[in-house]
Order: sequence, then C-alpha cells, then structure tokens
Amino acid sequence: MRRFLRPAGGSARPGQAPGTTCEMCSEPLWESGHSHVADVTSRRILCTCRACYLLFTHPGAGGGKHRAVPERYRYAPSFPAGAALWESTGIPVGMAFLFRSSLTGPVLFYPSPAGATESTLPRRDWDELVAGPAFADIAEDVEALLVNQLDGSGTEFEGFLVPVDTCYELVGLVRTHWRGFDGGSRARERIEEFFAGLRARAERVGSESRDG
Repeated sequence: MRRFLRPAGGSARPGQAPGTTCEMCSEPLWESGHSHVADVTSRRILCTCRACYLLFTHPGAGGGKHRAVPERYRYAPSFPAGAALWESTGIPVGMAFLFRSSLTGPVLFYPSPAGATESTLPRRDWDELVAGPAFADIAEDVEALLVNQLDGSGTEFEGFLVPVDTCYELVGLVRTHWRGFDGGSRARERIEEFFAGLRARAERVGSESRDG
C-alpha cells in the first residue's frame, strides 16, 4: 500500500498526501485520509478516493472482482478459541490473522520478519472461531479475525474483527522493526502500541475481560 512508502521526489498540492493518487482514477489523495478497495483475485489493497470506494460497497459491484474494505472494529478481550487454534496449527508467533476468501475459503497468516506467512486452516477450525455472535458476520475477502496471545503460556488470547488492511499494516510493522531472534524491544513496543490502538477504537464485545 502506498501509505507505507515514501516518495522519491516530486511535489504535491497543499493538503495532498505526497506521491499518492487514487489507484483507480488517479485523483489526488489527501493527508486527511483515504479509503481502500481489495482486489479479490490478487488480494492486493488499492488506495482509492471516496468516490471510487463507494462504487464497490455493494455486493457484486464490478463483477465481484473488487470489494470496498469496511471500516468497523470489534474487540473481544477474552477469546478462548485462540488456544485451540494455536494447538491445532502450531503457529510459532504470538499473533495471527484469518479471513475467508471467496475464491479459496478460509486462510490463515501470521506476521514474520519476511512478511506474511500463510498456513493451512481447516474449514472446521474457521467455523469454530467465528461461531459466536461477535464475529459470525465477518465479511469475506475484506475483513479479518486478528488473534493476539496475551501470555507466554498460550492460554490467554484476545480477538479482533478488523479491516483486512489493518492486518497488512501489522505485517509491515513487524517487517520494519523486527531485529534478531525475538524481535527486540523496539518491535515489541510498536506491536503493543498497535494493539493498544485497536483496543481503544474498537467496539467491545463479549462479557469477559482480561481483568476479570
């Protein structure tokens, strides 16, 4: 996504994000923010103006090849299903995200210093993870279930419903800041800041909390 890149040169209009234009119509994108559209086939995220974004908010628009990425966030402070997921898949890190592809079915990724690593996910595991009302209506292709381990023993987890581009932002953060075997203090700080931001902006769901 272009928001993770810095332009090599050139000028921008006042208020325009430097080097950024809509990837569909080439209109300028502004510093105040812009929208995203997912290419369902390539899983690429396109930076778009609001007008182009709105064209793909309806199911089946554009032949179903592109879908507008929603902007909703939910947060389950306690997500016990995470423990079963880690046990069944052997995820080697403390966070992973999952979404349902309209082309291939459920997929699982976890961030790594090399980028997003894909792992197999049985359909039964996906059904169990989204069985509750908090995540049952997750939109395929454009929303993800992000699961974060809260303790070293692998028994406490939190879950988030997020726009899929938020997960790619986390992947970029890990790639940029990870150092050495365990990531280093800087990477850990940035990852915690990332999840703290999600907790602050998300709608809280579920009756259980980390604090009891």
